[in-house]
Amino acid sequence: MNLAAAKIMPGELYVSLHGEMIVTVLGSCVSACIRDRVHGIGGMNHFMLPVQGEHSSTQWGSSDVSSASRYGNWAMEFLINEILKAGGERKNLEVKVFGGGNVLSNMTSIGARNIAFVKSYLANEGLQIVASDVGDQFPRKVLYFPDTGAVKVRKMRQTRNDTVIQREKAYIEDINQQPKSGEVELF
Repeated sequence: MNLAAAKIMPGELYVSLHGEMIVTVLGSCVSACIRDRVHGIGGMNHFMLPVQGEHSSTQWGSSDVSSASRYGNWAMEFLINEILKAGGERKNLEVKVFGGGNVLSNMTSIGARNIAFVKSYLANEGLQIVASDVGDQFPRKVLYFPDTGAVKVRKMRQTRNDTVIQREKAYIEDINQQPKSGEVELF
């Protein structure tokens, strides 16, 4: 049996209704895996920065950068709203959080800020984290199965190349060159 997989990149999210596996690779970024444990509807987001405008323009470019879901505050709202639109119920949501590694030595606080943000956000929303693997210095590959809630995480202690680090640096350089887009319903 072949299992369909959806790969998400920074600023993206995916909600599964049909048992797909969702895959991403994280450096300092964070992914929240959220699902309705009763209905098996769930998804994953992948955000780069906690909130829009948090960093100085000399480090991140102008404050009106990129698509909204690159930022944790928007990515979390997008993901929860999409799960609810697909038939999930808020009372049944379970949350697992991954990433926030210190992979860029010259930007040591990004991962820690992402972790602090997602924990605070979830506490404010009354959602409990049931599992997590955050922090440390290594990138991670995350495979999430929303229908069952299973997660497989592999810390990439030794990589054959520096692809994750180079992608993260390129993403940071590119973040203010892409226009905002997306629609979010805040609740």
